[in-house]
Amino acid sequence: MLKLATALPLTLTTLLTISACGAPNLAAPDMAQTPVAQTPAGDATIVALSGVKLSDAEARRRVTEAGIPVVSSGNCSTRSISTCTSLEQIYSGTIDGIITLKRASGCGVNITGGTEVGHASGTYSHYNGYKVDTSITTCINSYITRNFTYIGLRGDGAPQYKSAAGNIYAKESNHWDILYY
Repeated sequence: MLKLATALPLTLTTLLTISACGAPNLAAPDMAQTPVAQTPAGDATIVALSGVKLSDAEARRRVTEAGIPVVSSGNCSTRSISTCTSLEQIYSGTIDGIITLKRASGCGVNITGGTEVGHASGTYSHYNGYKVDTSITTCINSYITRNFTYIGLRGDGAPQYKSAAGNIYAKESNHWDILYY
């Protein structure tokens, strides 16, 4: 019998996997594999690709271990201050995605924006845990534009690229705005 993980926000647009044996096949070029939780009876649990919400401390631990610094113009991590860079309530899938981008590209990656206020609103927003901003570098520019499909300009004029996993990379004036589903 399958059981639903109550801690996960599930919507019609959330991609799901169900695995009776507990071994999902979620690997993609820019998204790390998400484990399927097992109940005590061994039943598989439905897991969303976006994962679970993380604390700022846990998200920072994960990216720091992967060699990704978190940079803040305000030198702070308070979510309610726009000049801070907060990772509070970011999805584990977003963190997995940025770590996978760094590993796959071989480039240095800096997180310059997270879940703090001051970004555009919407379901798949920074504040809701689906997006991060990264510094623009020659290496990251080259990797994204060579390996992902150009899909046109966003409403604000930012060129967008889509990965095979469906994630969107928009090149804004001074950073990459990355949406991990």
